Amino acid sequence: MIDKKIVLEIIEKEIAETELFIVDVSVSTGNAISVMIDSMKGVPISTCIELSRAIEKNFDREIEDFELQVASAGIGQPFQVIQQYHKNIGREVEVLTTEGLKQKGKLITVGENEITVEIEEKVKVEGKKKKQVILTPYTFAFDQIKSTKDIITF
Repeated sequence: MIDKKIVLEIIEKEIAETELFIVDVSVSTGNAISVMIDSMKGVPISTCIELSRAIEKNFDREIEDFELQVASAGIGQPFQVIQQYHKNIGREVEVLTTEGLKQKGKLITVGENEITVEIEEKVKVEGKKKKQVILTPYTFAFDQIKSTKDIITF
């Protein structure tokens, strides 16, 4: 079986001088290698192809057959690493807490242990007939977050 540590070392060496970062790497018992990468500017398919070839040249299919998939992190997929939070500052996100509460709003800050999301709320303002929309910042500790996804708006 191909060792995940070896795959990680190859990837880290290949992306060392780039803006790319690793989102996820997995190696199944059947040697299906799955690599997910991202960068602050997105990842073109040509970059995925280059990384795939760089990984592939380090293994010999005659000795140990394998399947290899290299992809960029998908839209609407849960964030897996802190760099994805930084990439999405200023964008709309959906946070699902460990208690099952879903909150949608704009990601405004990312700290070492938490994120802050600005959420629209309708509240009754004294002297007004209709409820007014106000923006309220909510802070979520990473250990309170089950998942966070970016929201695509058109």
